Amino acid sequence: MARFVDELKDPWGLLLGATAGGAAWAVSVHPIAAGFVGVVVWLTKAGISALSERGDRDRPAVTPGSQEEYWLTRAGSAAHGFGELSASMERGPLAERVALMRPQVDDSTATLERLAEQASLTGTALARFDLEMLGHERARLARARQEAGPGLAEDLDRALASLDSQRAVVERLSATRQRVLARMESSAIGIEGLLARLVELSAVSTNGPLEPLRVLDELADTLEGVRQGLHETEQITRDALDR
Repeated sequence: MARFVDELKDPWGLLLGATAGGAAWAVSVHPIAAGFVGVVVWLTKAGISALSERGDRDRPAVTPGSQEEYWLTRAGSAAHGFGELSASMERGPLAERVALMRPQVDDSTATLERLAEQASLTGTALARFDLEMLGHERARLARARQEAGPGLAEDLDRALASLDSQRAVVERLSATRQRVLARMESSAIGIEGLLARLVELSAVSTNGPLEPLRVLDELADTLEGVRQGLHETEQITRDALDR
């Protein structure tokens, strides 16, 4: 609501509404009706802008072309296919059991989106460090430290400790990013495998007896493992980045 109010104050919106009202009046529309047209255009512009910005905020902030975007896209496509399959099934035991899996799929997808954002943030942070430069700097300072007198040695020790701290940060960020990407890859492939198996079961059920419910239980357990694994990785990643 606050964003909508802000958009109402946008001078471009006011100008657009005034222009539309003026154009309506110029073609012999009654002044009251022309004013109404201007108000409608003004309100419509504000509403569209507010909703558009909200949609941008809801979209995961993932680096375009990154590995995390690739795995998120694959998982999203599989989740979408799962939804279409569930909606297309005829009523029966299989459809009911598949529908019960939908919350697990949705939760897994939501967690994957958060992990993708974390991976992109970590990648952006890593791009700020130049490991080659840090290595050259440390080697230079280490040589200077060997020849430094007592007064300068303390300052060089602090500088070396700072470089070591930066390298440790890079190593933690790299390990965190690799862990997230590995989990995203295995989860995306896992959801794709689940979808393929469900498609097979759906095809069999239309031409013959339904496979034992044990198979569906196994698929549900596999999906739950994917979901829990994603949450565990998210928590581990959060703890690592908070250090």
